[in-house]
Amino acid sequence: MVKTLFFFSSLLLLLVSHSSQEPEPEQFPSQAHAELIHHGFPIGLLPSSVLNYTLNHTSGDFIIDLGDACKITLPPDNYLATYSKKVTGKIVKGRIAEIDGIRVRAFFKWWSITGIHSSGENLIFEVGMVTTKYPSKNFDESPACEGRHSSS
Repeated sequence: MVKTLFFFSSLLLLLVSHSSQEPEPEQFPSQAHAELIHHGFPIGLLPSSVLNYTLNHTSGDFIIDLGDACKITLPPDNYLATYSKKVTGKIVKGRIAEIDGIRVRAFFKWWSITGIHSSGENLIFEVGMVTTKYPSKNFDESPACEGRHSSS
């Protein structure tokens, strides 16, 4: 009886500890995508072509290296967005600030996205003093850069 009880309690502890862990980084296109999840954001905020990622865990400052400029179409309104070869900013739980390197075309003009924060089921994008809200689920998948050929 004691062996059976020990076995079931060990199994229960194993299942609880395994289910509470965040997904393993290799399940994502890059470590940068895993960091997005860790900070409460969907992976689709970054294109799948991240080559390198640096994060200062103390300050939250990050640098993302895409290797080349990248163009994607953002859901749901099909806005054209461009990512510079390097994207920088500061990330903390639920907030990305001081973003440099992401621009979106809307109303016949290019606008820099300067911040993003998570608000429940929504993402709030900051373009200077203006904000716009979109459902987080629109960014569940990491898009490929348009016009790039896959190296695989």
